[in-house]
Amino acid sequence: MIVSLHVASGAAGGALTRSRPVAIALGLVLHVLGDTIPHHDIESRRFEIWSGVVCALALAMRYGPLSPVTIGALASSAPDIEHVLPLPRPGGRSLFPSHRFAGWHREGGVPAWAQLFAAGAIVGYLLARSE
Repeated sequence: MIVSLHVASGAAGGALTRSRPVAIALGLVLHVLGDTIPHHDIESRRFEIWSGVVCALALAMRYGPLSPVTIGALASSAPDIEHVLPLPRPGGRSLFPSHRFAGWHREGGVPAWAQLFAAGAIVGYLLARSE
């Protein structure tokens, strides 16, 4: 799943839970579930990173940095940091489970444009909704 959709799904989970600890746990679970769906990634790493950052910042500005919405968004997208930063890889393996085990993160299925559209729709809804 592309980063902006991880952000969006985690934010939606946080909005549903209204609890910071549950938003963290749910965000991580949603990341795993998103990775198990066969999908295409965005070719441009720069676009991938910045689209996720912009979505997360917009949510943080709307709901506050400590809201379950923002925390869920960050928790759901945080595992992908290991794709960008040179984190330790014990035994050469990725750290996050859905990145580590063969078959959990597969290419194919949902195109990148559809994921980007879904992310925009979810984030747009969350930004526009009244509480």
